[in-house]
Amino acid sequence: MDFSNKTVFITGASRGIGFEIAKKMASVGANVVIAAKTATPHPKLPGTVFSAAEEIERLGGRALPLVLDIRDENHVFEAVEKAVETFGGIDILVNNASAISLTGTLWTDMKKYDLMHQVNARGTFLTSKACLPHLLKAENPHVLTLSPPLNIEARWFENHVAYSMAKFGMSLCTLGMAAEFKNKVAFNSLWPKTIIATAAIEFAVGNSDMLDRSRKPSIMADAAYEIFKQDHVTSTGQFFIDEEVLRAANYTDFDVYKVNPKWGDHELIPDFFI
Repeated sequence: MDFSNKTVFITGASRGIGFEIAKKMASVGANVVIAAKTATPHPKLPGTVFSAAEEIERLGGRALPLVLDIRDENHVFEAVEKAVETFGGIDILVNNASAISLTGTLWTDMKKYDLMHQVNARGTFLTSKACLPHLLKAENPHVLTLSPPLNIEARWFENHVAYSMAKFGMSLCTLGMAAEFKNKVAFNSLWPKTIIATAAIEFAVGNSDMLDRSRKPSIMADAAYEIFKQDHVTSTGQFFIDEEVLRAANYTDFDVYKVNPKWGDHELIPDFFI
């Protein structure tokens, strides 16, 4: 499908899954808004909004880098207006920005708690709210939030209550907004079946060996693309799993997504909440 003249607004798109989705959508003709907080290189994580935009443009795409603190309401609305001013509208929003701290209650300081909830749950709500007036004018509008299926079981909370609360808050946005904007804007969530090899996850878990048995971010980008091809009226309120989306779209070669092809499918490490 050709996404020429369509505009995709992606939060947290300077690296990892957000950046892979940006590259994928640029490759099929879309304008891409790289909205992220990283303006200067992070000491441990690669990529800035500017380096991401430059790479997309080297690949032939059109990108708008915007330094955005998703916690700041004024910044979010200003970024959305800049995107509309530059490209004429917004057709797709990807709520990818997320903060993670896999710590138990006694080891989670309130600064980390507040960060996760402000970025994850509140940031998703705020960015969706800011983009909606423009999405409602689009031909086939989609909001895709990178958050897990709503499996409210103790096992998904007991080891990192604060993080799980923040991530499920994102999923609740999908559930509620899909119903609120039924037949107008598609709201869906996407989550990986296995751990995805990103620098942020490596930094969070502190175990690079785990990532050897994971998949590349490109699987999430391909799954997102397949979701965006669907009709916004009939495909909404769903909690998609990357592999399931691609199998339904007749993808058969999943070895290409493995970080290390030597591992069998059953040896890959399941992601959180799966």
